Amino acid sequence: MSLIVQKFGGTSVGTIERIEGVADKVAKFHGEGHQVVVVVSAMSGETNRLIGLANEIQARPVPREMDVLVSTGEQVTTALLSMALTKRGVKAKSYTGGQVKILTDSAHTKARIQHIDDQNLRADLEAGYVTVVAGFQGVDEKGNITTLGRGGSDTTAVALAAALKADECQIYTDVDGVYTTDPRVVSSAQRLDRITFEEMLEMASMGSKVLQIRAVEFAGKYQVPLRVLHSFQEGPGTLISIEELNDVETPTIAGIAFTRDEAKLTVSGVPDMPGIAYKILGPIGEANIEIDVIVQNVGHDNTTDFTFTVARGDLARAQEILQGVVAEIGAKSVESDSKIAKVSVVGVGMRSHAGVASQMFSALADVGINILMITTSEIKISVIIEEKYLELAVRALHTAFGLDAEPVEE
Repeated sequence: MSLIVQKFGGTSVGTIERIEGVADKVAKFHGEGHQVVVVVSAMSGETNRLIGLANEIQARPVPREMDVLVSTGEQVTTALLSMALTKRGVKAKSYTGGQVKILTDSAHTKARIQHIDDQNLRADLEAGYVTVVAGFQGVDEKGNITTLGRGGSDTTAVALAAALKADECQIYTDVDGVYTTDPRVVSSAQRLDRITFEEMLEMASMGSKVLQIRAVEFAGKYQVPLRVLHSFQEGPGTLISIEELNDVETPTIAGIAFTRDEAKLTVSGVPDMPGIAYKILGPIGEANIEIDVIVQNVGHDNTTDFTFTVARGDLARAQEILQGVVAEIGAKSVESDSKIAKVSVVGVGMRSHAGVASQMFSALADVGINILMITTSEIKISVIIEEKYLELAVRALHTAFGLDAEPVEE
């Protein structure tokens, strides 16, 4: 008998028919003797509907009241799924985040989990119940309802699995696993049987939308085995775990990740002196703008060009800040480019295989793609390129690293 945490997203519970289907799936696991905790999102479209209602009342709703409002979406789903399970003869009980008690900090709309009291859940599981928990929410020390931000139900599921020491946390979604890259861009992309937390974290941070980054971080920290499965199709999915295969079996590259959400800023004619990087980037950080790739070129006239990337949505604000910085430090100008993208090769196999960077650069050169910026980590190499070449780059790299699926013979 295993203890399993299963999470179903908004698409999976988007209609009564789909909730009935989820109930069938959960009842099957329970009937096999497993203890099951189910975490659910709001029905698809419901959170957006609630946000729309709030915006009709107030242009910038009070964060505390927004949390009270949007948390109701998950509460509806927990009750409906519990009813569906009861109809099937399965004892079920629904819980809000506050009833569990999932204790968070007080950062409304983007709270972080601090502690989970699993006493009630354990008692119900021992009594033969399936417990259905509202994802995406908790309460702070004062009893205020809080929410964890978009995609927070993944984090709820992983956090509960960690607290309960579950054997596996299963994330049911609209894809049947983690792929070597986005199948919509590369039709020959392959589903991975397994991937490490490190690789998944890099893939998620580089634009793979299968799992929320915070959920992967949480799972890695507490070593919770994660499995990504399709809500409506049977299959083994992809297991995300801390275990690496031995060097002989470990592929050099697990996948190709990419994101279009990039913009580049260049401060030209920067005085080449100590502390100048802080004077440029300090005000950006203080504005809560995340900085990604950084490149500094040393000139011959005691000046340098300083280039870095930010999320495209932060470009206007960052440029506005830099206009004041340029005047203060005596630089020449600020230039921006929002038509760029980032492509990354990711794999723990890089640790034991040389030549990945040269193979990557060669593959891009062969299709005539110029690299604007480069950044590396132990298991990742990322390049900034012109956005118009993004899909070409992904396809070229996918083929170069042997990730294309074998064609199916008719």
